[in-house]
Amino acid sequence: MRRNVSTTLRRRRRGDPMRAFDALPRPLRAWMAQAALPWSPTSCRRIWVKAQAQGASLEDVLARLDRAEQRTLARDRLSRLALD
Repeated sequence: MRRNVSTTLRRRRRGDPMRAFDALPRPLRAWMAQAALPWSPTSCRRIWVKAQAQGASLEDVLARLDRAEQRTLARDRLSRLALD
């Protein structure tokens, strides 16, 4: 089935985002629910797994997610305008 988009970019295969969200640990789902940005379960899980592999505690992992979100917000021109 053709979509309503004409592009030469490769399409990404995405799974079921709700199933991916439901498979996340409860603290990570809670963090995503209150996040200022709409994070994908895949990107959050990547940060979560990497931090835990480095031996980070739950608080450290959540702080790492907060920092990632703040860096992303800082790059967003529109959010900087709202803060001024």
